[in-house]
Amino acid sequence: MHLARVMGTVVATVKADGLEGVKFLIIQPLDKHQHDAGAPVVAADAVAMAGPGELVYFVASREAAEALPERFVPVDHAIVGLVDQVALVGGDQ
Repeated sequence: MHLARVMGTVVATVKADGLEGVKFLIIQPLDKHQHDAGAPVVAADAVAMAGPGELVYFVASREAAEALPERFVPVDHAIVGLVDQVALVGGDQ
């Protein structure tokens, strides 16, 4: 799983079968210190609650396709949770 910040929404008028009703969001992947880590990506909102500005965690590849109600849909990233708090363990600041 990876951290990300939701940057905005994507509007898709035509979607692949199995993706009807699924919201798509633009997310910025983050490192453990919550700094940008790579380019923004589009992710399906599997929790159906994420919104702009929120800290989320997401999965990629096959796990993303399995996170949605309809399994094995054509998605590369899926938001699977909202983050309440981040704490680094083991003295790694």
